[in-house]
Amino acid sequence: MQRFLDGWHSPSLNKHMEIAVYGHYGFALLMIPTAAADYLEYERFQLIDTIAKPINEGKVKVFSVNSINTESWLNNHMSGRDKAVRHQQFNEYIFNEVIPYIKSQTSPDTPIIAAGASFGALHSANLFFRRPDLINGVIAMSGCYDLTAYTKGHYDDNVYFNSPVHYLRNLSDEAYLAKYRASKHIHIVTGSGSYEDPDSSRYLSSVLSSKNIPHELDVWGYDIPHDWPSWRKMLPHYLETRF
Repeated sequence: MQRFLDGWHSPSLNKHMEIAVYGHYGFALLMIPTAAADYLEYERFQLIDTIAKPINEGKVKVFSVNSINTESWLNNHMSGRDKAVRHQQFNEYIFNEVIPYIKSQTSPDTPIIAAGASFGALHSANLFFRRPDLINGVIAMSGCYDLTAYTKGHYDDNVYFNSPVHYLRNLSDEAYLAKYRASKHIHIVTGSGSYEDPDSSRYLSSVLSSKNIPHELDVWGYDIPHDWPSWRKMLPHYLETRF
């Protein structure tokens, strides 16, 4: 498998940010880490190994970025307002820096699918729903799509506009809705086992359905917990059967 590590000083975040790239060709899979993890998390937990076949076949090229959750929602020493501002800066890093980087490493027409597990599922879904003009779909695994679950009571515009179940409920802009409806890859998948919250996925699905947005809600069984073995089953299944 072709693999290389890269990075640059991010103007959006004012810090050095790394990125891991796997593969040589195919659509781009932008992977957002879980919780407080880094850009090598999916490699460390062997998720990259489980999708080696489509990577080596040139079906998909993976771009795995760092999180900054410890500088936002997971930092108990920051004010809620500062956490929300930092979260928005992460979005700007993705939209203004990572997306152009991916295009430079693929082509201007290469589709980009965001993906992530747990907290990464919320981020990946939010990035797609915020900018469907830049990101073409999402594979969200085991997520909670209500950002207020992480904000410890803080609520402002930056929370609202980064919490998919909040802003999607009220969205009426046909330009956005048309882009969502044109996507063939809105996959909301969850287990029903220990520490999973399938009702969060069901609720997001109900919001999408209320807007006539085609999507796939896939609730796996009680033998599927909120853990790496589950995500090592889910992601290869979707890459092999939906793309």
